[in-house]
Amino acid sequence: MQRFLSISSKSIKNVSNLLKFSTPITEPTTYSVGFGVKFLCGGLRNYSSEESNRESINYDVVIVGAGPAGLSAAIRFKQMCIEKDVDLSVCVVEKGAEVGAHILSGNVFEPRALDELIPQWKQQQAPITVPVTSDKFLLLTKKHAFSLPSPFDNKGNYVISLSQLVRWMGSKAEELGVEIYPGFAASEILYDASGNVIGIGTNDMGIAKDGLKKENFQRGVELKGRITLLAEGCRGSLSEKIIRDYKLREKVQAQHQTYALGIKEVWEIDEMKHKPGTVLHTLGWPLDNKTYGGSFLYHMQDRQVSLGLVVALDYKNPFLNPYEEFQKLKHHPAIKPLLEGGTVLQYGARTLNEGGFQSIPHPVFPGGAIIGCSAGFLNVPKIKGTHTAMKSGMLAAESAFGALHEGSNMQTYWDSLKKSWVWEELRKARNYRPAFEYGLVPGLAVSAVEHYFLKGRSPVTLKHGKPDHEATEPANLHTPIAYPKPDGVVSFDVPTSLYRSNTNHEHDQPAHLRLQDKNIPELVNLPKYAGPESRYCPARVYEYVPNEEGQQKLHINAQNCLHCKACDIKDPKQNIKWTVPEGGGGPGYSVM
Repeated sequence: MQRFLSISSKSIKNVSNLLKFSTPITEPTTYSVGFGVKFLCGGLRNYSSEESNRESINYDVVIVGAGPAGLSAAIRFKQMCIEKDVDLSVCVVEKGAEVGAHILSGNVFEPRALDELIPQWKQQQAPITVPVTSDKFLLLTKKHAFSLPSPFDNKGNYVISLSQLVRWMGSKAEELGVEIYPGFAASEILYDASGNVIGIGTNDMGIAKDGLKKENFQRGVELKGRITLLAEGCRGSLSEKIIRDYKLREKVQAQHQTYALGIKEVWEIDEMKHKPGTVLHTLGWPLDNKTYGGSFLYHMQDRQVSLGLVVALDYKNPFLNPYEEFQKLKHHPAIKPLLEGGTVLQYGARTLNEGGFQSIPHPVFPGGAIIGCSAGFLNVPKIKGTHTAMKSGMLAAESAFGALHEGSNMQTYWDSLKKSWVWEELRKARNYRPAFEYGLVPGLAVSAVEHYFLKGRSPVTLKHGKPDHEATEPANLHTPIAYPKPDGVVSFDVPTSLYRSNTNHEHDQPAHLRLQDKNIPELVNLPKYAGPESRYCPARVYEYVPNEEGQQKLHINAQNCLHCKACDIKDPKQNIKWTVPEGGGGPGYSVM
C-alpha cells in the first residue's frame, strides 16, 4: 500500500512513500511522490535496506517531534548550514497527522527566543498579533474572587494559538530545506554495537489487535541520524527510556520530575464580552488547599477564549477527578457569565512538567540530546515553557552543527544551556513549585518572599515531595467526592468533550496502553485506591465494568486516548505503560 509524502505543512496528508527508496543516492535527484509534490534528495541522504528487513534513510540530524523545540532546532541548524555554506540534511518526524495536530490553541507567548531565531517574524506574517492588554490574578473561593498582585509580568507578551505558530514554523523550516514527516510515530531507539544512538524506528502500520498483519500492512522505517534530537514533549516515551537507560538524572543529581495535568477548552463567546489580549489566572477553588493548581483564561482573536485548569498530579485524594474539577470551575461567578451564550469549539488535555530547575536531567546522551519539554524547561510561576523549549532547541542545533562540521561534540549543548538565559530564568524560579508542598497558604507566602524580596536569590533550594504516583493515598483515608451533573450549557460530560477533540485511532490495532501486570487493577488499584485510573484520565479511557460473574474488571478504551500521558505518570504502581499508537492517531486539533 503506497502512502504519500507531503513536504509542505500546508498540504500535509498522512505521509509517504518513505520506504520506496532502496538505492543509495549520491547525486541530487528529484522524485515525484504523489499529489504533484516533488522533493529534492541529495547530499548525505542514503536509502538502504541491506542491514535489516526495514527500509532505512540516513540523515545528518533526525529530530523527533514537530513542536516548538523540534522546529526551532531544525530551523537553527539549517540557518547555520546556510551561514557556513554547508549542505547537511535534517528531518523531523511527527506522530500527529499534521504539524500542530496535537497542540491545542491558547498560549501566552513570550517572544524572546523567536526574536533570536527569526528576528523578522513580524514582517514574515507570524500568527502573533494579539498583545497582552490586561493581566489579572485572582484567588477563588466557592462564590467569591479576590484580586492578588500579578506575578506573571506579561508586558510584551502575546496571546496566540500555539497550533498556528508551529504550523507557521513548519513552513519556515521547509523553506530552509528541512524535511518534515507527519503521521509517523517514532516507536524505538536505534543503537550501534557500542550503545550509541543512531536514530529512531517508526512503528509498523496495519497490525490488527490480534497481532496479525492486515492487508494494508506496511513495515516501519528506520530514520538514521548522525545526531538524534528528542523533542517529544512532556513525558516523551523515547526520552524517558533514554533518561533511564543512560541514568541522565543521576548523572547530575537531578530530582525526579513532577507533573500536572492541564485540561483546556477553546470557546467562541459573545463579541460584547470579548476583550482580545485579556489574561486571567486563578488559584484556589475548585481545588482543595492541599492540591496545587489553578486556572487560566486567555482572550485570543476572533471572539475566541482559551480556558483551562491545571491540576498537579501529586494530589493525595484518589477520588479527585481533574475533569470534573474543570467542569465545576466553569460555574464560578467569575467565569460563568463570560461563557454563557458561547460555544465550545475544542477540548483537549496534556500533562506538563513542573519539576523545573531541580529536575533537569543531563540532556546529552551518546549520539544526541533531549530538548524542550522532554527535558523539562517549563517555568512554573510564569506558566510558560514555549520560549525556553525553543531556546533549548536552538542551543542543541548549534552544538549539533559544531559536532558535525567543526569537530566538537554534543556536550557543548549542556555547557551552553547552563550559560544561557534559560538556566538563569529557571534557577530563579526553582522554589515556587516545591513551596506548595506545604499547602496553598504557605506556598503563597513563600512565593511572595521569593518573588518580591529575594528575587530568586534564595540561598536555599527546596526539594520536591514524593513522585506523583507515590503521593496517591489509600481510598479509606478519604471521602468520595460527589460531583454535580453537567448542565450541557457550560459544563459537559466526557463523551461530549471527547467529540470536540477530534480524537481518532484505528480501532483494529494493538492497544498502545499496556498493563505490565494485568492483575494489578483488580488486586491493588480497585480495592486499595478505588480505581483512580477511572478518574485521573480526562478521556474515560479506563473504566471498571462487571464481567459475567459480576466482578469488576478494568476495560481500556484506547481509541479515546488524548495522548495526555496522565496514566503513565499517576498510576499508583506504575503499571500502565503509554506507547505510541499508529502514526496519525490521537487528537486532531484544528487550526484556530
